[in-house]
Amino acid sequence: MNRSLIESAGVGKVSIRSYALGFILAVILTALSFATVMSGEISRSRALCVIFTAAAVQSLVHIHYFLHLDLSSQSRWNVLALAFTLLVMAIFIAGTIWIMYHLHQRLM
Repeated sequence: MNRSLIESAGVGKVSIRSYALGFILAVILTALSFATVMSGEISRSRALCVIFTAAAVQSLVHIHYFLHLDLSSQSRWNVLALAFTLLVMAIFIAGTIWIMYHLHQRLM
């Protein structure tokens, strides 16, 4: 791809080192989740806490290293589009749970 086209799209500086670091971090976080479950040495609530924390951090790793979204002025519109998408998803998920809960209450 043309370098000026990549930079004008808000992607910024792209390098193999960045992708490799993101991949290594993603593998480490995935291995941490599997090790937490497979060891069985910690309580269920603590394991869920570790898994959800690792998932949140892994989401941030993917957003930063693979989608190249950060707080720079070049990618501001991309971050805004991501935030709007997350808001719409949260509304859909919360609405679905709310509707299903009330349907369950009415049918029981």
